[in-house]
Amino acid sequence: MEDLIIARRLRVPVDDAGNDTMPGWGEVAARQLDAALLSVGFTCSPALLDRLSRLPGEQVIDLGVRVLAAVRRLTGDHVEHNAYFIDFPRNVPDTLEFWAGLLREAMLDPVAAARLQPGSLNLLDLPRYGGYQHTYADLLAAHAELIPLAGDRVTVLELGGSLRDEARELYLSLAGSEVPLAAEDLDALRALAAFCAGDEPEHVPVRENRAVVNEARLAAGRPLLADTVTDVLRLAAACSGGDVTLATPTRLRSFRRAERRILLTALDAVPAAKHGDVLRHREQWKRLGERLHPHEYPQFPRAAQVFEVARGVRKAASSGSRVEAALAAGRTDEAVSLLEHTPGALLRRLDHLLRAGGGSAVLEAAERSAARASGRVLLSLREHLQNRLAPVSRIFVNRHGRAWTTPDTRSPLDEEALHRTLAILDEEITRRLPDPGELIVDPAVLDVALPLSGKAVVPGLGMLPRGSLSPVDGELLRFFVHWRQAARRTDYDLSALMLDPTYDNPTHISWTAYGNDFATYSGDLTDAADGASEFIDVRLSRATRPIIIPQVNIYTGEGFNEAAEAFFGYMTRDAAQEGRPFEPRTVRMKSDLRGSGRIALPLVFLRGDDGAWWVKWLHLYLSGRPAFNQVEGNRVTASLLVRSIVERDYLRVGYLAGLLRAKPSIGGHSTYIGLGTPAGLPDGARVYTPATLHELIPA
Repeated sequence: MEDLIIARRLRVPVDDAGNDTMPGWGEVAARQLDAALLSVGFTCSPALLDRLSRLPGEQVIDLGVRVLAAVRRLTGDHVEHNAYFIDFPRNVPDTLEFWAGLLREAMLDPVAAARLQPGSLNLLDLPRYGGYQHTYADLLAAHAELIPLAGDRVTVLELGGSLRDEARELYLSLAGSEVPLAAEDLDALRALAAFCAGDEPEHVPVRENRAVVNEARLAAGRPLLADTVTDVLRLAAACSGGDVTLATPTRLRSFRRAERRILLTALDAVPAAKHGDVLRHREQWKRLGERLHPHEYPQFPRAAQVFEVARGVRKAASSGSRVEAALAAGRTDEAVSLLEHTPGALLRRLDHLLRAGGGSAVLEAAERSAARASGRVLLSLREHLQNRLAPVSRIFVNRHGRAWTTPDTRSPLDEEALHRTLAILDEEITRRLPDPGELIVDPAVLDVALPLSGKAVVPGLGMLPRGSLSPVDGELLRFFVHWRQAARRTDYDLSALMLDPTYDNPTHISWTAYGNDFATYSGDLTDAADGASEFIDVRLSRATRPIIIPQVNIYTGEGFNEAAEAFFGYMTRDAAQEGRPFEPRTVRMKSDLRGSGRIALPLVFLRGDDGAWWVKWLHLYLSGRPAFNQVEGNRVTASLLVRSIVERDYLRVGYLAGLLRAKPSIGGHSTYIGLGTPAGLPDGARVYTPATLHELIPA
């Protein structure tokens, strides 16, 4: 739990147990901890340092060991990052020269030559290929110490409250999120719900989050938060270790009698008018009926009707099916009338309704629905419509980060109707935003995309939502990937695809091309029983391609979700800095790889017209092939997907900041929005950083 708080909030929980001491050994231990933290790019805030200085030295040391371990995991410094070529980035051989040297050595070695198959030659089976030829200690001895510079990353750790208070605050923040959470955040929410038993969230708007909260309530024997039948099915899937989104069928477990009673009570309370939702997951409902035995509970007749609908004994039409029937028959007015009962659904279909000839009636219904729909739906529609002003290719991304793109062949919307809708949305979103008081906005956060779905960003160090844009400082850009296989030989390949401004004329860096005039590869590793790391260096000032797409290809072995550990990140350095291949204080971004595809596309680097470099966040996975994925084989797909995201106009923090500035303010407090929490903010200021930006999405 302590690790979770440090990683997600960059706050160190310190219990106030009344054991303060006079400055002494505790102060010395606190200074030593701060020095150790600086070596991995972190430092204690003045408040945290002062609090630690007044604790007993033994307590500071115990806490310091845990904090240092947590931030080292956050940067990826908890493992040894060796490199295939010991002098990387110096003395990396030409690709053909390297292979010829390995082949020559194999042929001159009688034992190795005897193992080579006559008539064919697999270069990857050459004896000295794919494994470290030196120890990590050898690598350290071959590299000078890093020269610290002012541009190195220094992340401030803030003083937190007690572990219980910090956990409760994070729990309520995640549970009350207006946007769906990433899978890692759902796991965190589950742990927090168990740890914070008894703390009741006032509002759990997202259904998947509600299922995780209900899991804790069911374990405690408390009534469930459920107003649709699907809430109960999601909970059953969560309790069975399955998919709470219900996209993948779950093998449901058996339930104890007390659990069955709670589940059936919740089902019985749902109005029969909502039983049509059963049809979306009919087979799963049949399986749940076999586990709950509703016939044994005659006191819950409406719950029994749910399973009759699933078996086809009782008829129930969903609102969605009635809408589809009306649209298919050309009865747009009827479809609009039906959709007004579900304002979120109406707004999601607004584009279709306008193109179907709904006219002013649709706009009037949209204006009425805007006041009742969720803030996330309003913002999502706003982003969608602003992209209809200048259509680009459509991109679709599922909850696993798998993506596909297609040209936008829809007919254009009426310009007057489009602008009227945008005005309606802006007015309603502004009304819902909180009173900012004195608003302080860090300019660096203005180009961060709003997290309209937590699934568009994964937790980690320096992570931003998909579509966010941030500057790249430094002359040397270094990507890295580390993985450790769980059960079978696994070969990941770090690669980079490089394109011209038209997303064409590709070149690449990978195990088949070790370098060019501005980029260098650290060497290929084909087995990771004890962990393996690969790196790519890019000299930005020499780059002849303005689009650089790093990617991780699974060549053979375990997927990202199967490996014992897998993460990607990037570092930036100045030309004067040498150091080891991996230096934690230069890490700008690091996150786990956990998608279901076989090719990871975490981000893209872009050079602007002024020569400055930017990074745009992708968080995408390509399905790829079961094995032997290479950068050369996915060039077309990767370039199309990346171009779709680069050209899409994402709704950014700057949009909300503009609405907040225009909102009349009563005053009396301050609101700060930025990439981090600066010192000197007024007491009681509301602070929104990337970790808590979802709290700014209005309900």
